[in-house]
Amino acid sequence: MKNKEITVGGQAVIEGVMMKGSKNLATAVRKPDGEIVYRKTDISSKSGKISKLPFVRGSIILFSTLILGTKELTFSANQADDTEEELSDKELFMTVTFALLLGVGLFMVLPSAIGGLLFSANKLYANILEAFLRLLFFVVYIWAISFSKDIRRVFEYHGAEHKSIYAFENGLELTPENAKQYTTLHPRCGTSFLLIVMLCSIFVFSIVDFVIPTPATMWGRIGLKAVLRVLFMPAIAGLSYEFQRFTSRNLHKKWVRTLASPGLLLQKITTKEPDLDQLEVAIVALRVAMGETVDNAVEIENKNLKVKEEHA
Repeated sequence: MKNKEITVGGQAVIEGVMMKGSKNLATAVRKPDGEIVYRKTDISSKSGKISKLPFVRGSIILFSTLILGTKELTFSANQADDTEEELSDKELFMTVTFALLLGVGLFMVLPSAIGGLLFSANKLYANILEAFLRLLFFVVYIWAISFSKDIRRVFEYHGAEHKSIYAFENGLELTPENAKQYTTLHPRCGTSFLLIVMLCSIFVFSIVDFVIPTPATMWGRIGLKAVLRVLFMPAIAGLSYEFQRFTSRNLHKKWVRTLASPGLLLQKITTKEPDLDQLEVAIVALRVAMGETVDNAVEIENKNLKVKEEHA
C-alpha cells in the first residue's frame, strides 16, 4: 500500500537526517563511536489560519523551516562532536535572520545592482543581465561547496533522506536495502524550491521594474531595485511554494515533468549516493517522525517538547 497522501519532509544535517511528519519531528545522528542517537519533538496541531492561506503559507513555511533546520543542525553538530552547547532562542533568531539577509543580498540585491550599474538606461538589458547573474551565482555557489569533504557527507545524507522517503511513499518496509534502490532526486526537495525562487524572482522583478516609475538618478534606480528585491521576497516565496506543490503532485504529466526538470537536475549536485549506514540513520529519523519505535538508536531528551506546526 502506497503512502502518497502522507507528506513527509526532511533535511540533511551533520552526520544525520531530520524528518518531519504530521505529528513529530525527529533528527537522527550517527555519533563518532557508531551509535545512532535521535531527538524527537512533538509538533503542535494548532496553527493560525494565515499559515494555511495559498501564496502566504510559502513564506511562513520558509522561515519556520530555517529556524527548525538551524536548531536541528546545531543538535546534529553537537552530537557528531560530542559537545552539549546549544544556541539560545536569540542566537537562533539572529543566525536565521543573518542567513536570510546574506542570501537575499548575494543572490537578489547584488545581481540587481550589477545589472543596474552596467545598463542603467535600459531596463530590458539590466533585467536580462540580472537574471543571468542570479542563476550563475546560485549554481556556482552550490557547485563550489560540493567540493568540501564535509559538505559531500551532508549531500550523501541528503540522498539518504530522499531514498528513505521514496521507500515510505511506495509502502515498502523501511530498510536500508529497500531504500537503496530509489533515486536521490525528489520533486519536493529544498534545492528545487530555491531554484524555483530564483526563476520566479526573474519573472516577478521583470514585471515590477517596468510597472513602478523609475527614479531620475542612477543610484536612485539601483537603490529602488535593491529595496524592491527585499520587499517582494515573501511574495516570491509564496508563489514558488505553490508552484512546487503543483508540480510534485502532477509529475505524471509530461509538461509538468519538463517544468520540474531543472530542479531535479540541480539535485545531481546537492545529493550524492549514500551507503547503507547512512540510509539506516535516515530511516531511524523517518520512523520516529511517523510515531514508530526503534530499537537500533538511543533517544536524547529534548528540552523543547513542542514546536508550532506551520505547514498546511
